[in-house]
Amino acid sequence: MPGLDERLGDVYDEVLRRNPGETEFHQAVHEVLDSLGPVVAKHPEYTDSAVIRRLCEPERQIIFRVPWVDDTGTVRINRGFRVEFNSALGPYKGGLRFHPSVYLGIVKFLGFEQIFKNALTGMPIGGGKGGSDFDPKGRSDGEVMRFCQAFMTELYRHIGEYTDVPAGDIGVGGREVGYLFGQYKRITNRYESGVLTGKGLAWGGSQVRTEATGYGTVFFVEEILRTRGDSFDGKKVVVSGSGNVAIYAIEKVQQLGGRVVACSDSGGYLVDENGIDLRLLKELKEVRRARIAEYAEERDGGTRYVPDRPVWEVPCDIAVPCATQNELDGSAAATLVANGCGIVAEGANMPCTPDAVRLFAESGVTFAPGKAANAGGVATSALEMQQNASRDSWSFEYTEQRLSEIMHGIHDRCLEIADDYGTPGNYVAGANIAAFTQVADAMLALGVI
Repeated sequence: MPGLDERLGDVYDEVLRRNPGETEFHQAVHEVLDSLGPVVAKHPEYTDSAVIRRLCEPERQIIFRVPWVDDTGTVRINRGFRVEFNSALGPYKGGLRFHPSVYLGIVKFLGFEQIFKNALTGMPIGGGKGGSDFDPKGRSDGEVMRFCQAFMTELYRHIGEYTDVPAGDIGVGGREVGYLFGQYKRITNRYESGVLTGKGLAWGGSQVRTEATGYGTVFFVEEILRTRGDSFDGKKVVVSGSGNVAIYAIEKVQQLGGRVVACSDSGGYLVDENGIDLRLLKELKEVRRARIAEYAEERDGGTRYVPDRPVWEVPCDIAVPCATQNELDGSAAATLVANGCGIVAEGANMPCTPDAVRLFAESGVTFAPGKAANAGGVATSALEMQQNASRDSWSFEYTEQRLSEIMHGIHDRCLEIADDYGTPGNYVAGANIAAFTQVADAMLALGVI
């Protein structure tokens, strides 16, 4: 990775030394520190008070065993995590990820990103993240329920609406949140709606929460286009993934006049030059839990499925990576640039590698980092917390309007701060500096804790 400002290099070296082998966490820290040279030059108090060093060290890291029994009666053991990273702005807030790839470094990278993402929303929430190496794919409802109950039996003692508020992430949807909340209620004998977000509408959930991350990313791109006097009309869009974030990014792009021609899953990608049939995609992924290869089998004409290839080879005007971290590398970025892509907005958390981000900058491609572009999910979780606290329930239209306002505000703040620090149009610098200064100022105000 390129060198950092000398005042920040020692901080990064310390992160490497104290967190060996956690490559995703190292990457996330470097990406933020790389933007902060102008900040520490202007505000030496941030280095003098060690606030940056403190920010890179989680306030609490919890690792626990999760024993559960599968449908055959076999005892299974997984590992659970919760990293409560920073609470300077409010209770820890961030999702739970259930996926075989989960280990401490993944959770710490996600938690570190969450600090800044949450700060950008302007809501009073700190940053945290958690999860397990449990894989819900192929498991029965009964197995998922027993795992979630075992997971919450340990986690419950560490969370609460004024302490730490988990939500969903990859592998944790409405089903899993329901089982987790049920076990929390059972153990604590409290109906504490605000302890989890992403709940069902019938028992304390918020309208638009399911759609929020995908919708929010597209609202952010809409603002980028608006600053150019442009819109989604006639734009050709490629979205990676086919899960929750991807599906609702596709939906909002279509509502705003764009045409999504490709999406993907871990097996390959599909191209539909007529525009993705959202009804069919939702049925495959949300009802049947099937692979997108079946889409091409059921869709008439103009559709093909390409196995074991990156979706980024499909030409587009706008690319929206919505799958997982580091899915879009330098080679894929070069292909996008060569094919004339003008905007890349991260719907997932850190899906673009450092090489890809550098190439976009060098090539004049507008790049919107995940901590800004995909903040709509946690913003709507905070709106759910507001509704829970006031025992209220808002309409879909009102909640979507609030989400849109928040995303437009994040966009404008990133541009303003980037301009203030001499990097006009740089959304990475704007997002990192705006979020960092907000959290750092709060940490300074609270003293050395």
